[in-house]
Amino acid sequence: MYYVTKKLYFPPVEEASYEGILAIGGDLSTERLLLAYRNGIFPWFNAEEPILWWSPSERMVVAPQLYKICKSTRNLLNQKKFKVTFNQDFRAVITNCQQIERKDQDGTWITNDLIEAYVKLHEMGFAQSVEVWQNDELVGGLYGVDLGHVFCGESMFSKVSNASKIAFVTLINHLKEKNYKLLDCQVHNDHLEKLGAFEISRETFMKILKS
Repeated sequence: MYYVTKKLYFPPVEEASYEGILAIGGDLSTERLLLAYRNGIFPWFNAEEPILWWSPSERMVVAPQLYKICKSTRNLLNQKKFKVTFNQDFRAVITNCQQIERKDQDGTWITNDLIEAYVKLHEMGFAQSVEVWQNDELVGGLYGVDLGHVFCGESMFSKVSNASKIAFVTLINHLKEKNYKLLDCQVHNDHLEKLGAFEISRETFMKILKS
């Protein structure tokens, strides 16, 4: 296990543990976060833990160019029940992601320090948000780190049915138009799989990330 020092450095991702943990400690400075994401690493830890840096052996992703929107989702988009914007209220999106109650989840990994770190990334143009509105109320959204050819999704929330799905599909359409290679969803979960995400090896992910 590598213990992060003040030096801006991470070991090769192949040195991650079986669980996917690569390093421990350090800080959430803009420089360190960008170094991490550009090398296939992301922070993920609970409030009472030190910062844990991950690079799992299997990566959950979406390939925007190959993504096919199902008929029910396309009908939902065509109904125009929601208004979707980009980067209109990043702080509100990440704060809702922190505060929303989730089934089978006790608490949140999005600490206040993480919020401030990603807001700073957003102010510098490296983090983006998608907002979903209904009757001028923010009812869903997502945020992530934008590397220019890979978008690293971090979290999403929904206050009404289908709001997060609308944010997800709208983002994919945007990434497809901009010729992005991947939407990185980091680790497997059933909800993402139902939305069309799939796993690839860390080796394949790194090749795409570095291309």
